[in-house]
Amino acid sequence: MLKITSKHLEVTAPIRERVESRLAKLERYDIQLINPHVIISEEKPLFKIEATVKVPQGELFAQAKHENLYNAINAMGQKLQKQLNRLAHKDEAKRHTGKLPAEDIEEEEAEYDEYVA
Repeated sequence: MLKITSKHLEVTAPIRERVESRLAKLERYDIQLINPHVIISEEKPLFKIEATVKVPQGELFAQAKHENLYNAINAMGQKLQKQLNRLAHKDEAKRHTGKLPAEDIEEEEAEYDEYVA
């Protein structure tokens, strides 16, 4: 369940809809979002958006500031999306195959010896 807290600002229906739509885009990564919490505050002349989302592997946090509230919401959503993308594709990014370089050299030498013989 999404929780939106505001400081020095009233959360209107369009603001709530924009935040919900940005967080809905995160659901395409098939990672469970646990208790998303968004804090909206107005610090003249900027709007500050902070979001904390728990996931099974840890916690995501994003913060954005902008003169336009909706642009700040979009920037916060993009930061969360980037973190979630990194988390979702973490296994693919691992380059270690489990073999040590010495084992690779021995296999290549054995194949070469078979080829030459």
